[in-house]
Amino acid sequence: MYLFDTDILSQVLKRAPSPTLLTRVAAVPAEQQFTSAITVGEMVYGAYRSDRPDHFLRQLEERLWPNIRILPFDRTAAETYGRLRAQLEEAGVPLAEPDLRIAAIALTHDLTMVTGNVRHFSRVPGLRTENWL
Repeated sequence: MYLFDTDILSQVLKRAPSPTLLTRVAAVPAEQQFTSAITVGEMVYGAYRSDRPDHFLRQLEERLWPNIRILPFDRTAAETYGRLRAQLEEAGVPLAEPDLRIAAIALTHDLTMVTGNVRHFSRVPGLRTENWL
């Protein structure tokens, strides 16, 4: 089962998305595809920052959100986040807060993180990552 990061879902909505990505997504049953509430926030933020917010918000509502399960940042994920943040800061390899929250959700639900930034997320102990781009 897979948790899609913001860069992966952004790619899906591009005029010419990565064919490799589309092939991989199509091969995974819908019930195994997840994203996080953190990614939802990042996608909506990106839409509002674009030159056509209404268009992009409509794309999210019509093409993306109905086709993927959205996981919350709940208490269990928050506890995982706190532990990871402390570990990474102590090791001198901190991660941006939104990314660390996304990683905590993936770990909490035992999901593989699908991201274009595997090197970035490789700092998180125990997080499985794949790059489908």
